[in-house]
Amino acid sequence: MSTAPDDWMRSPDHRAFLSADARRQFDFFKASVNPAGGFFTLGIDGAALPSPVQELHSTTRLIHSYALGQIAGHPGCEALIDHGMAYLRSHHLDREHGGFLWALSGQDVQDGRKLAYGHVFVLLAASSALAVAHPGAPALLAQIDDILDTRFWDEARGLFVDEWNRDWTPFSSYRGLNANMHGVEALLAAYEATGRARYLERAGRILDFLIGRIAPAEGWRLPEHYTEDWQVDRSYSGNPMFRPAGTTPGHSFELARLLLHYDALCPASEEARIATARTLAYRALEDAWDAERGGFVYTLDFDGRPAIRYRYWWPVTEAIGVVAALLKVDPQAQDGRWYSRLWSCAERLFIDSARGGWVPEVDDAGVAVSRQFQGKPDIYHSVQAALFPLAPSVAGHYRELAGVLAC
Repeated sequence: MSTAPDDWMRSPDHRAFLSADARRQFDFFKASVNPAGGFFTLGIDGAALPSPVQELHSTTRLIHSYALGQIAGHPGCEALIDHGMAYLRSHHLDREHGGFLWALSGQDVQDGRKLAYGHVFVLLAASSALAVAHPGAPALLAQIDDILDTRFWDEARGLFVDEWNRDWTPFSSYRGLNANMHGVEALLAAYEATGRARYLERAGRILDFLIGRIAPAEGWRLPEHYTEDWQVDRSYSGNPMFRPAGTTPGHSFELARLLLHYDALCPASEEARIATARTLAYRALEDAWDAERGGFVYTLDFDGRPAIRYRYWWPVTEAIGVVAALLKVDPQAQDGRWYSRLWSCAERLFIDSARGGWVPEVDDAGVAVSRQFQGKPDIYHSVQAALFPLAPSVAGHYRELAGVLAC
């Protein structure tokens, strides 16, 4: 008897597995709450690590993740959302210069830069908080909307510029994929939460540049780094996690999923977008999959050869997200095979079923190591890998996730 490509993803046993993993994660990361304000980074065992540094993307991604948890029906998420929203106002908000500070150390500013990467996550957090009717969400959304408009959005280019000093003086002409990709994510969330067409239009412009123009010109491998006039900067190499040289296949997975999400939200959906998302995702799957060790190599050079061979959890989570989306909009046999392969890899290498959460990195033998990360960095990537396949369609994270953990 033949089976449909998505049979395993939709099976009761697998859905129960996804629900259980999501619940373990939400329960594990509740210990992130720091009674003094902000959030702890948790060790592998769930104990708070001693570092007092709190970065903007960590605060906002916890707000967003627990808002998804509240929508999905997991109990106790509201308190963590409240805690994060209060910390954004009391600490990350720069009352002297405006905008949001990148990193704090206790009561002190550890890094006062104003980064588009961090600010688009504020938009994501505000949108998700609005979706759960948090009372502070409308003001936060209006505030971050104004900051993104006046400081980061380049209307002529249809893209976000990246970074400023704390006082909004320029310190670099760097332009990057990562902030714009997460900008698409935040803009789609803001559109879902408000219905304002401007957000959808801006998301489309970014996608058109990165996927419509850059990807086909680069063999469907997306360069990470650009000059001020948005030419590919092939010589750039920065932070080994956030700005490594070359291409990052995990970002191709994310962008392909976001293109499918955008397509589902558009008034007139186009089959061409589905084919394009598939091409982008499968280029990365085929280039980066480590058949010997499992998982994905972290970066590739511009010709698709492995560069940084370390294996992290988040590319696996993002590959799960896009393959699950393809199974919903255009199921093919290869998608079903990849979906089962990715979850088998996740269970073997990254999922901590005893304590909750996913370990962030493994060595050649598949043992958890702490080279790039300390402890379990946050819930954002891994909980979405568990939640997104549970949604009946890709037409919206808020509406489609409603009640999926309630049973």
